Amino acid sequence: MERDDLHWFTSSYSGGSGTECVEAARLPGGATAVRDSKLPGRARLAFSGAVWSAFLNTLSGSHEGGPAPRS
Repeated sequence: MERDDLHWFTSSYSGGSGTECVEAARLPGGATAVRDSKLPGRARLAFSGAVWSAFLNTLSGSHEGGPAPRS
């Protein structure tokens, strides 16, 4: 997976500077990769579609099943 092959994006809540963000890119098969915008050439993490969806649902407060996140 070459970094030029992916379309990286940031959250609309990131402020637009692009220098202190987590960037995400969709991977074939529904997975998502994430990287640090300050170090785009460094290691990336990849999450399955189910894990990424659960993460986003937890952030938005719409998680289902399991215990509620701690405050």
